[in-house]
Order: sequence, then structure tokens, then C-alpha cells
Amino acid sequence: MKHCALLFLATVLSAGAGEPALKVAVYDNEFVGVRVSQLPEDFAQQFRAVQPTNHLAGVILDLRFTLATGAVFAPFAPAQKMPVVVLVNSQTQPAVWAWAASLRAAGAGILIGSRNPAVPIAPDITVATRLEDEQKFQQNPFTEIAANQVAYLSNTNSLLPFIDHTSEAELVRQRVKDGEEDGTSTPRADAPKVIRDPALARAVDWLKALAILKPVHG
Repeated sequence: MKHCALLFLATVLSAGAGEPALKVAVYDNEFVGVRVSQLPEDFAQQFRAVQPTNHLAGVILDLRFTLATGAVFAPFAPAQKMPVVVLVNSQTQPAVWAWAASLRAAGAGILIGSRNPAVPIAPDITVATRLEDEQKFQQNPFTEIAANQVAYLSNTNSLLPFIDHTSEAELVRQRVKDGEEDGTSTPRADAPKVIRDPALARAVDWLKALAILKPVHG
């Protein structure tokens, strides 16, 4: 199984002083994630400049907490024809929501996250998470949240709750550690990182499902 984040870059594109960074990550070596704190007018050009050259199967645009520049945003499409998932929340500005909704209307992507009360648009997949937790997840999607602050899913979401899929080998090691099995334990290898960010995990799972189904349906 591929590890969850083979590459994590803090790539900064700045057309001028004070402009925000585009932070880029590659998950499972085939899904590129781009976090944008302020959506620039030339986002499509900036994205093409940081898009990894390796084969990609999908794009995740993290527009949670994203501000608008006030400019008219150009249509966006990856250089390679790939599905796009857009992460949004209640702090995504209405103008940015409208831009994200235009991607969905054009059949270029889906929306995952929570609603902005000022916007009459609902995400395709609702994942409601505490805002303070989302901010932590944006800094590090693998961060552990304290038990009394666990990110939660909306109770209106028909999907199953996010599950930490611990590997079978890890379960065996844990049983040995707890004395449930006899035998000599082998040196512990580094376990693959698990995405703790519920919205991002949904996005990666959705893109994986598309990648699996594509060869079947053409």
C-alpha cells in the first residue's frame, strides 16, 4: 500500500510582496493538494507553475478560510484532465464559494466540507469540523487532536464516520505488546501516516474510488 504523503512541499509563489503562498502537497504519490489562503486572479497560472511533473490522478483545492482578492477569477482546469475536489467551510468567502461552485457546475469538480450561511450552496459531501481543528489540520493533516476535541462529522452526513484504518501488521504488534500473543516481536517499522483531517481524508478516498472505477467504466 502506498504511503499517505510521499511528498510535502511548502511551495511559495509570490507575484509581489505580501501576497499569500500556495502550499502544495502530494498524497499517495498521485493526488496533488493545494492550499490557498487568498485566491489570486491568476490562480490557474500559478497552479500550473507548481503542479508536479509526475503522473497525477486528481487535484484537491483547499479553500477553507480562503479570502477573495476582489478580482474576477479566471476559469480553472489542471493541465492534465483530472477530477478536482474542492474543500470549503463556513469561513470560505462567498466570492470564493461562487468560484468553487462554477467548477462544479462545469463538471470539473465536487465540493466537500461545511456550508457558509451566507451562501445558498451546499457541499456535495458534508463534513463539519471544528474551525480550530481545521486550522490545525491545514498546518499538518496528520496531527492528532485530543480526545475531547476530536473532529466530527455532521450528523446529516449519510456517509460512515472517518475510521483510522490501522494496518493488520500494526494490530498484531499491539497484541504482542499487550501480552495477547506469545513470541518475539520484530523491530517496528515506521507506520504509514494516516490523514486525520476528515475533509481531506474524504477527498483522497473519493479520488481513489474514481481512479479504481475509471479502468472499469472507461
